[in-house]
Amino acid sequence: MRKWKWMASTMAVVFSIGVIGCSNDTDTSKPANTNPAESAKSAAETPKAQQGPTKFSISLRTLNFDYVEKAANLNEDKWVKELEKKTNTDLDIQLVPHAEFEKKMVQMFATGDIPDVVQAGAGTSGKELAGSVQAGVFLELNDLIKQYAPNLLKVIPQAAWDEVTLNGKIYAIPEFISQPSRRATWVREDLMKKAGITKDPKTVDEYLEMLRAFKKIGVEHPFMGRQDFKYADLFFGAYDVYPYSSQYEVVDGKVQPKFFDTENMQKALTTYKTMFDEGLINKEFATINPTNFKNIILSGKAGMWEMNAQELIQWETQLKSAVPDAKIKIIPSPVGTDGKGGGYLYSSGARAYFINSKINKDKIPGILKFFEWQVSEEADKWFDTTLPINPKTDAEVSEQRYLSGFLHMVKDDAYRKQILNATPEGQSLLKTFETILPNEGRGGLEFDTALPAMVKNPDIAALSDTGAPLLIGHMVKMVYGKEPISDWPKVIEEWKSKGGNDALKEANDVYQKKSGYKLRGPEAQKWKQ
Repeated sequence: MRKWKWMASTMAVVFSIGVIGCSNDTDTSKPANTNPAESAKSAAETPKAQQGPTKFSISLRTLNFDYVEKAANLNEDKWVKELEKKTNTDLDIQLVPHAEFEKKMVQMFATGDIPDVVQAGAGTSGKELAGSVQAGVFLELNDLIKQYAPNLLKVIPQAAWDEVTLNGKIYAIPEFISQPSRRATWVREDLMKKAGITKDPKTVDEYLEMLRAFKKIGVEHPFMGRQDFKYADLFFGAYDVYPYSSQYEVVDGKVQPKFFDTENMQKALTTYKTMFDEGLINKEFATINPTNFKNIILSGKAGMWEMNAQELIQWETQLKSAVPDAKIKIIPSPVGTDGKGGGYLYSSGARAYFINSKINKDKIPGILKFFEWQVSEEADKWFDTTLPINPKTDAEVSEQRYLSGFLHMVKDDAYRKQILNATPEGQSLLKTFETILPNEGRGGLEFDTALPAMVKNPDIAALSDTGAPLLIGHMVKMVYGKEPISDWPKVIEEWKSKGGNDALKEANDVYQKKSGYKLRGPEAQKWKQ
């Protein structure tokens, strides 16, 4: 709680600092300035392309990539040097630890030590941005992109631009996602055969039977859990009760979070408790961090888990170093009583790149051209095919993932079609994107900017794929048997009493204004006003 209170106060500080010193808006409705001195000043402030390499600093989240986190100095990396040559730039990469991303970003804005370019999540109101976009910390890019990098507008879908647009102003260059249902259910196919399972499970009950079969043949972790249910939440998807920031719904004309559906939330929690009681999920799942999660899976000790589909070939290659006969496949996610399921639907934007409003203006053309090159055919070919398409060792997998997934900052992040089409394994995975994933996923209503009550009360605020701290605490206790699942209505009332009622009023005010919110997924269109 202390950390969250500190963050909330920090956000307020950022707002006040940004509003005072960072506004660069131009009112085009005013008559043109005819004062020669002022005209000369305006001309001097117009960005001019630099003759040599454009030197700029950029903060990048490490994303839990082995290659990145083990690098002694990424700025001296050979691939960074090659990228600089191709883009006529001189990068000063400042890494932000994946596990402390939000905390470190808030500290960055609080201290004012902000690099020229800041990588953040999709949208303009993420917690990691701490209100900085609204406070004027970053440049408006509409006209600048048109002038210096018009191909960005041609390649990146409008839906992705919408994610980084506030009041008609573009504030970032977005990485984009063409397939919003990108998380998938992964299963060890070789273990299914060993357990005598010949048919893919569909319902929650059928999934539980498969996990029990895994346990009988000695699989240590039939279902691989993880801290905060992150990448381990598919059974919440089966019952359509994801407690995330994009998972609001309209019931009887009123906006409310999906976790208000007590009946289905209790069914989902009961499923996890059954798994916990029967030893189908690791007993320490509440403390399993991303690194341990992956290491346990790649050691061959897990039977089923959740991960982004595009990662399958790399993970299987790494798994085979420990279990040579291992085989992973993606199957349709468990469905609930409505016959639907799957992960939460991603936004059309992935990571986004914001430019500091206090930057030396002459750097802007070079920075924008750097990102424009990233969406070119030349870039696609270099990032995806320079290294072996089908890496065999852990080191090769890590390096390829780094080059095509980390340094390629602006791309279609759903999957790398050029890589997948190059091998039979890749073509098989591509079919998953065309046949399984488009048929699943849970959409909802989300807000363009964070509700003020959520900023004021972080304990009740959800992230894109993590429930509010208050909710996660109770969910874990219920699965561990420390609290009765039947108490979920009390959890909802606690959420309301700690700022939730204010958030609900704000949410419904926005909804009634018929603007300020987005709808993810075709089923959510019924709520469109």
